[in-house]
Amino acid sequence: MRIILDVFLLVIGFALLIKGADFFVDASVNVARWLRVPGVIIGLTVVAIGTSMPEMVVSLSAAAGGATDMAVGNAVGSNIFNLIFILGVCAVIRPVYIRFADIRVDFFVGVGAAVLLLGMMFYFADVIPRAGGAVMLGLFGLYMLFTVRKALASRQEDEGAGQVTPISRSVIFIVLGLVLIVAGGQLAVMAAINVARTMGITERVIGLTVVAIGTSLPELVTALAACKKGKTGMDIALGNIIGSSIFNILFILGLTGVILPLTIDANLHFDLIFLIGGSFLFMVFVLTRSKIGRMEGALLALAYGAYMAAITIF
Repeated sequence: MRIILDVFLLVIGFALLIKGADFFVDASVNVARWLRVPGVIIGLTVVAIGTSMPEMVVSLSAAAGGATDMAVGNAVGSNIFNLIFILGVCAVIRPVYIRFADIRVDFFVGVGAAVLLLGMMFYFADVIPRAGGAVMLGLFGLYMLFTVRKALASRQEDEGAGQVTPISRSVIFIVLGLVLIVAGGQLAVMAAINVARTMGITERVIGLTVVAIGTSLPELVTALAACKKGKTGMDIALGNIIGSSIFNILFILGLTGVILPLTIDANLHFDLIFLIGGSFLFMVFVLTRSKIGRMEGALLALAYGAYMAAITIF
């Protein structure tokens, strides 16, 4: 009977996520046009932070409950899901054309955040101390300052700016979409965790799989919705994926580490190395072809499937 209730809650959570993502993306596209700011910057900031709220809530709650492996696994697993699987699925649906110069700094900040976390794990013997968390928060603040300055410098003429939805209405729909996304994500995650725990799965694996995928559902449905909105939508989807990855490590783990030093499962070394390797594979695709095509997208999705099989079997 409990399983039936959890499955029902999971379906309700998915429904809220899908509708919330639709509201959120449409309104964000309108804001990008109204402000004359490139869609990728909107994706890197408001969309990325908004869709990462479930990860923040879950990681803070897990750490407060002593499940630090789940807190870190959630952030790392979400980044792997975002960059490898979501981007791969988006590219299979519609090739993602990318000018690497537009995302160069953001990409290297994302990879650098993963390398920094891995370095801290080696240096501090698989612990993130409060000082390490503070460093992460400081770096996130500098990155946001850089992004805001880039947004102001990138304002551009947009012939369709006068035909977009009024900014006040767009803000209302962004808030409404965000509320639905967070509520749906939380509902889906709680139901998924209940099912996983009845199967006796470890904290690290739960964090990297069920919780990471569950809390990344906002990014997934937002990206899929954005893929159908043309170039601005695709830019928002790409910015969302990269921005969420930066937010998950530098802000969420930084804040969690400041509140409570995090003891980390040593097996997460493998997961971080896979994330870094996947990031550079993404860079190779972009530098060689200036896009993630359907074939590359399928390869990324298959790589994620192989990774999931590896961590669940071994």
